[in-house]
Amino acid sequence: MVELPSLIPIFPLPNVVLFPQVMLPLHIFEPRYRKMVRDTESQSPPLIGMALLRGNWQDQYEGNPEVFSIGCAGEMVRVSPLPDGRFNLLLQGLRRYHIREEVFTEGYRQARVEWDPPLKEELDAGRRQGLRQMLDQYLKKNEQVRKILSDPNLDDDFLVNFFAFHLDFSPIEKQSLLEVQPLVERADRLREMLDFKLTETALPESHSRDTGKPRVH
Repeated sequence: MVELPSLIPIFPLPNVVLFPQVMLPLHIFEPRYRKMVRDTESQSPPLIGMALLRGNWQDQYEGNPEVFSIGCAGEMVRVSPLPDGRFNLLLQGLRRYHIREEVFTEGYRQARVEWDPPLKEELDAGRRQGLRQMLDQYLKKNEQVRKILSDPNLDDDFLVNFFAFHLDFSPIEKQSLLEVQPLVERADRLREMLDFKLTETALPESHSRDTGKPRVH
């Protein structure tokens, strides 16, 4: 097994939370992050730590606004340079990290991190089936989703992380899912969030308006 580095580049965004095993396409255009890609290409493995911006980041974006200390690093599995110096990337989520110290010596943010142990986690049959049924109900029996959910070779960790990433949750909700460990607890949290949203959409419009809660569409 490849040993992961203790120092990695950090790419902060306001609306992306990466999960292990999930594929994430990125378009890199800012000069500091172009440098990040060039520097990272030669490393083995070529990792980028995705981090969600927090707080009043809009006023500090050109600097180094605060990020959540827990994120997921992705391996650059495809790098497509463009003629003007930009890049299109494909990251594959690898493992969760915890930031212990931030480093600002390269023009882009880096961090010294502590990695989660490389565990292969599984759900019990009842928990997996309950989550699959909830997903099928929430996604209104979407045929593509049915195909994914019916795949007997679908790993439990991929099942949970794929839908945690792709469902129409807010970035903060996705961050809260990423921060939950172990996998069984993340699966339970995901199911609770789905149940809440299903309940909310079933409320009469007048009740939703009276409580001040937005309806989910």
